Amino acid sequence: MRIARIGEVGHERLAIMPTESSAIYVDDVVAELSRDTLGAGALEKLTALDLSGRPVVELTDERIGSPIARPTKIICVGLNYREHARESGADIPQEPVLFMKSADTMQGPFDDILIPPGSTATDYEVELAIVIGAPALYLTSEKEALGVIAGFAISQDVSERYWQLERGGQWDKGKSFPSFNPFGPYLLTPDEWDPNNKRMSCSVNGESRQDSATSDMIFGVGEIVRYISNVMALSPGDVINTGTPQGVGFGFTPPRYLSPGDTVETAIEGLGTQRAQVSATAGPHN
Repeated sequence: MRIARIGEVGHERLAIMPTESSAIYVDDVVAELSRDTLGAGALEKLTALDLSGRPVVELTDERIGSPIARPTKIICVGLNYREHARESGADIPQEPVLFMKSADTMQGPFDDILIPPGSTATDYEVELAIVIGAPALYLTSEKEALGVIAGFAISQDVSERYWQLERGGQWDKGKSFPSFNPFGPYLLTPDEWDPNNKRMSCSVNGESRQDSATSDMIFGVGEIVRYISNVMALSPGDVINTGTPQGVGFGFTPPRYLSPGDTVETAIEGLGTQRAQVSATAGPHN
């Protein structure tokens, strides 16, 4: 089941997408996907819904928002692809490397990416995202972990490398600027998609930069959820960005970062495609 939120900012309507270009609105049954609604059985209600009498709307230029409304937290896994760890000059991690990203970064998959004032090191990262569907704490097996997943989506983990790497060592600083997490275009439930060995890519202005597959992940989906549940409580609607493959701008010599006017296209096999314009943010900088 593909689940999306369609409409202008603040006025999105929940919909099931029979195809990637059509929608059946279901916001009269479930208003949104959030911590409260997922915890109250939103997916079960949508699964049981008879769609046969509901109109199918062909999408033209409607805005698509993030399928998740107001995530409680965004947890990220760093250096989780073997080739990306190598291009970063890092050892292969023995345990998942975790950091946080502000939940306020989340936006629709076609909304503009805003370069922070003064930034010359804004970078792209295609990532597979996990959305949690049930409370989870101290899970002991990957089987348990897979059972609390509501679905999967594309996440673009935009990163400002100067703030990430040169301003005090905490990666969160370079990850949490406004617009730094385009998400979607939809959530796909686990019964319809297997995360193993799926192609993932990111291009800038039509030029391929990242082209890999989830098979290069060091820690798989189930292990990531199990591990994180043992260091923090997971809630419905939480998002986990599972890491990026090689080819980020930082990995080139010299680095190839984003500039105003660029177009970033992000795709994962079976989860659709994002396409975002890059714009500058006016204002003072430090």
